[in-house]
Amino acid sequence: MTYRLGVDVGGTFTDILLIDEDTGETHRAKTASTPADQSVGVLRGIEKVCSSAGITMEEIAEVFHGTTVATNAILENKGARVGLVTTDGFRQVLQIARSFVPGGLAGWIIWPKPEPLAALEDTVEVRGRIGADGSVVTELDEDDVRRGLAHLREAGVEALSVSLINSYANPTHERRIGEIAAEELPDVPVSLSSTVLPELREYERTITTVANAAVQPQVRRYVSNLEAQLRDGGVEGSLSILRSDGGLVSGPVAAENPVNLLLSGPAGGVTGAAWVAEQAGFRDFLTFDMGGTSTDVALVQDSVPRIGRETMVGDLKVRATSVDVRTVGAGGGSIAHVPPLTQALRVGPQSAGAAPGPAAYPGGGTEPTVTDANVVLGYLPTQLAGGEITLDREAARAAVASIAEATGLESVEAAAAGIVDIVNENMFGALRLVSVQQGFDPRDFALVAFGGAGPLHANALGRLTGSWPVIIPPSPGVLCAYGDATTNARDESVRTLVRRFGDLTDDLLRTLLEELADAARGTLVKDGIAEPDQDVVYAADLRYHGQGFEIPVTIDIEAFDGAGAGLASLRASFDIEHERLFSFVLDNEHELVTVRATAHGPRPSVTAATLADGGEDPVDALLERQPIWVQGAEVEAAIYDRTKLRTGNVVRGPAIVVEMDSTTLVLPDHAATVHPSGSMLIRPLESTPAPTPAPTPEG
Repeated sequence: MTYRLGVDVGGTFTDILLIDEDTGETHRAKTASTPADQSVGVLRGIEKVCSSAGITMEEIAEVFHGTTVATNAILENKGARVGLVTTDGFRQVLQIARSFVPGGLAGWIIWPKPEPLAALEDTVEVRGRIGADGSVVTELDEDDVRRGLAHLREAGVEALSVSLINSYANPTHERRIGEIAAEELPDVPVSLSSTVLPELREYERTITTVANAAVQPQVRRYVSNLEAQLRDGGVEGSLSILRSDGGLVSGPVAAENPVNLLLSGPAGGVTGAAWVAEQAGFRDFLTFDMGGTSTDVALVQDSVPRIGRETMVGDLKVRATSVDVRTVGAGGGSIAHVPPLTQALRVGPQSAGAAPGPAAYPGGGTEPTVTDANVVLGYLPTQLAGGEITLDREAARAAVASIAEATGLESVEAAAAGIVDIVNENMFGALRLVSVQQGFDPRDFALVAFGGAGPLHANALGRLTGSWPVIIPPSPGVLCAYGDATTNARDESVRTLVRRFGDLTDDLLRTLLEELADAARGTLVKDGIAEPDQDVVYAADLRYHGQGFEIPVTIDIEAFDGAGAGLASLRASFDIEHERLFSFVLDNEHELVTVRATAHGPRPSVTAATLADGGEDPVDALLERQPIWVQGAEVEAAIYDRTKLRTGNVVRGPAIVVEMDSTTLVLPDHAATVHPSGSMLIRPLESTPAPTPAPTPEG
């Protein structure tokens, strides 16, 4: 048998998913995360899941890992001390930044401007200049470079970034500085903007390169340490890391380009959702990943997640390809409070986190959270994570009672219901950001809900968005790990041109795309993926001449067949996208700014598991009946064990379905039908299709 392993490290738990590639059988494990050294929790989880599956660690062929090491380094301000080398006259490029202030009128009065990742005292200018056309205007002064690097060496920088003006058009000066840095700062990792982001706009290129340098030492140490511990533990299979765009790269490549890992965690959830939705027969859907602190949402069309060209982590915005994920501060640990000034109930964005956690947890928390509200309403069992956490209902009631008292509500249950309603509206707002705000009607999409807390709120979110069915995957709490294990290797190559369409021809653009494709394929070939097994997709950033910013558009490479229809096809695609986003098109000439080619390795050949047929009645999975509070009244709900549900079972609400890593709430007048793939499909009762009867034997 061949096994592949998905690993997703969260703030509270590390999720492990072991997949038998031949049968599709899965084994899962949750273990406490170890923030001081994430690899400790990873190894502990691997040992735990191998023990439950009855295999040795030597039988694991491949390890696929979504990591938050780079993300946490930025969020916690624990990145390396970065030195920056820039062109003479551009020393304050990070301080000038972009003229943007968040908030409404006079928001600048209270907005603390984030500190740049490379301090001004750690920034040096060097003489030498490249023109916008790539020509050398002024030769590089190498003596000046050595003096600047000596200053940074004395300052004690731990990483070096090099970002020269117009280096995207000609990288020779940056590469020479990199060679000199290897002599002057031999033990310091170097990030060149012409390698990290060979694109137009010096600020975006610089901040992205500096961010890469800031997290590079930590990511490099982590990857090296994890690979060593895997080998010591007997795992001989390769280690791959998930990128922000949902693709995989080898450990060494990830360590060299860690800025592409900043959304590694959320990307795993979206790729996992694409896998399970495809198994259930749905290609257009919204994803809804609710954890303890935040909720991540995204839109997937034709099984392909929408990809953005910017990645936002905290106050840091970098130019890196990533799944277009939007995040709100709404999770199971979000704290409910009543500000004295308004006397109006609020939920989040403050969170109880893992310590002390919700009041119902044994960590000593006292503030009311969304989890406590769900406990009061009867939606959560007394034990979570396979028995690792025991919930205290009385402590939850005491915490939520403070909200009832502050708001004057008649009961603790009413206060808990208010908390749940508000957090649902917050998450609904996030789903509108990726759908309505971008020109999509959420009623045209299904909704895939996962994360430890997602299935509890999924039915309500389906009702708010009109997105049916609501799909609850098997093992929703570890779906990010499933996504890590079922995606493919990926790399991209980029070039900035800035050419009007009148200055381009189909043949010229086709030649450039082929060069980029060869470069992207080369990385995957080094990782052992043969060219015939790779697929390449193309995209371009376009704008009308005179516009300041661009829109990414997919390129139909088949249109560049020599008949002259390639640029016309690209022009039409841009107009359609511009019309969808802004409701108008212009007669201005089109302009090509950046083109990219992305090489994809083959999808893994993991056999999808299929549940046995069980008929419509889920009586074999029924555990008990208990009262819950829903829609303003106490009703009796059936409690089901998800591991005993079978294909065709219909769970009618009000009902609760429990499993090791998550809990699903089915509201009254709704029903969840079990799909052969194991997913539960929740719909309003009037639209719930009758289960397909099992075929009867002939004769």
